[in-house]
Amino acid sequence: MKRILINICMGTVVLSLLLTTGCTKILKETPRSSFTPQYFQTANGVMGGLTALYAHLRNIYGNAYYWNMCQCGTDETTWGQSGGSGSNFQAQDYSVPGVHPTPTLSDAGQLWGNTFPYINTASGVIQYASAAGVSTSFIAEAKFFRALDYFLLVQTFGGVPLDLGSGRLQFNTSTIRSSKRDSVSIVYTKAIFPDLNDAVNNLSGTPRVTGAVTKQVAQLFLAKAYLTYAWWLQNPNNIPSYPVEAGAPRTDPDGHDPAWYFQKAYDIAVNAIQNPGVYSLQPTFYDVNVATNDYNKECMLYSDHTQLNAQYNVSSFTYGGGGTPDNWSSWFQTWSYPTITSSSTSGSWKSVNSVQRASEQWGGRPWVRNAPPIEVFTQTFADKTNDSRYDGTFTTVYRCNMKEANLPYTTLFNANNLPIAEGDAVLTFLNADSAGVDYSNSTYKSSIGAGVLPGRADYVIGPSAINRIVYPGIWKLGPYRTDNNGGLGNPNAGSTRPYIAAKFSELYFIAAEAAVKGATTQAGYDALSLINVIRARAGKWKYSNAGRTAFVADHSADMVAATPATITVGYILAERSREYYGEGYRFYDLVRTQRFGMDNQEGYNYATYTIGGAAYANHTPIVNTRTITPQLYLQPIPQGQIDAMQMSPADKLAYQNPGYY
Repeated sequence: MKRILINICMGTVVLSLLLTTGCTKILKETPRSSFTPQYFQTANGVMGGLTALYAHLRNIYGNAYYWNMCQCGTDETTWGQSGGSGSNFQAQDYSVPGVHPTPTLSDAGQLWGNTFPYINTASGVIQYASAAGVSTSFIAEAKFFRALDYFLLVQTFGGVPLDLGSGRLQFNTSTIRSSKRDSVSIVYTKAIFPDLNDAVNNLSGTPRVTGAVTKQVAQLFLAKAYLTYAWWLQNPNNIPSYPVEAGAPRTDPDGHDPAWYFQKAYDIAVNAIQNPGVYSLQPTFYDVNVATNDYNKECMLYSDHTQLNAQYNVSSFTYGGGGTPDNWSSWFQTWSYPTITSSSTSGSWKSVNSVQRASEQWGGRPWVRNAPPIEVFTQTFADKTNDSRYDGTFTTVYRCNMKEANLPYTTLFNANNLPIAEGDAVLTFLNADSAGVDYSNSTYKSSIGAGVLPGRADYVIGPSAINRIVYPGIWKLGPYRTDNNGGLGNPNAGSTRPYIAAKFSELYFIAAEAAVKGATTQAGYDALSLINVIRARAGKWKYSNAGRTAFVADHSADMVAATPATITVGYILAERSREYYGEGYRFYDLVRTQRFGMDNQEGYNYATYTIGGAAYANHTPIVNTRTITPQLYLQPIPQGQIDAMQMSPADKLAYQNPGYY
């Protein structure tokens, strides 16, 4: 299978292509100032438009500010030490009184600005590509991307415009400066569902090139869109929507009820599971996320990057500025582990930075903008023995890398004045709290406020002592390079790994959730059976990240035995968090199921969390409460969009989502 490497000159929207021969197809583009109908009527124009659509995934997936919007304020993520003082991180967290997203202080603008230009590009391909004589499958790819962008937008902002200036879902070449938002039901039934159904019907189960969308990719997003819309129609907690629907509220224009859509979501997801094409579950959770196995068969859609050539990566290999199209979302919840020090002597403390930033999956570049609440470790990932997903998600042991850093030592001295060597643990986040941990640092004081246990050379921190400045990093999102040459590499650059936007495993969750919501199930595909497929896989170990060593164990029977007989929405959400922690799913999961900012939902809390303060030595858990009113389920329309429109003040006011004036 050939792979496309894409070079997009950001800030331009039209591309012409030259295909080179060899083992890899490389698309070389010349920037153009605008797309035209005539351009889309050529084969090069069609391929140029599609190339731009694939490339624009980089502007969304891997964009750290978009990641912050998707994560911060959920039960998975809060603001970190470097994301305080009225920042957008505190705003998205909703736990600081008087601080919440506003039209000028919101990361949702990353999505708004990186979708509409490409929606228009997709419409150009859809509208004019037949004149180029290309296969209908190319048009179906464009329809997939238009539906994907609208699906992201409608979940984030509510109803959005389908008419960009030349008519509903038409390619726009005008310079119109006004806009009208369509209702949520119209966006789903007139844009998302028709486009995705067309993609399902006209795409092959085999990608035309590696990473191209397929029938099964379209099925996943169609099933998820049906599921989301069914929840929206049902509206069990009376969450307001905007714009206000014409006629009866929450009425489907096609006359279907929520049960019909839950059933469609179930049927399509199960069909994709039973007819997977080139996709399949990986044998272990570790296999899904280890960087040496990127592009595995469980990864269905991703924003691609490459280590082969900086031009085609569209990002520097040595330093990232923190912006599109860098893959830099992993920086935000990476704490400043290089502040860990040991001593070069045993007689008196002579500080040495014993864990230095490295371009390896356990490390990367620290920004400390976000942090995980304590409940992530005490509740979500409570089972750290049978369930491999805790070990396969977090970096919990930080090891001495003085050799890679080219330091002139073979031995350093750490906790309890005990010696450590290259590769030994310097700091360990314990699986469980221990009453014996001494955080007073009376013996060889820790530079990051960690504690000591008798006889151990590594500093330790228990789950309940995690704070906003020191916490386990997200291992599975970490960078990976093959050009470190035995050194630290280039940890200040954006990751050259693909950022995964969709996984085959999610089909099991979609079908299970639809089943819990009342869909009629097939034998062997009820909610319990579907969830147990995922849990059984989670019980299979092949490697220990904590030990950095092979570790083979099969706890799948224990995992299945621990699954409750009755699956609830709350339990599915907990399983989704264990499976997809930190990947950008959580905001949409909680909004879809109307759990966002709510506590005591089937025994699960989504508004109250605990975490220590923003100083190294602060290990006292502080209870925080998020205040999320129903209107905050929608993010604000960016102020730049409001300001750019030539409309009356009253119309601009009506365009904005309620609560953000």
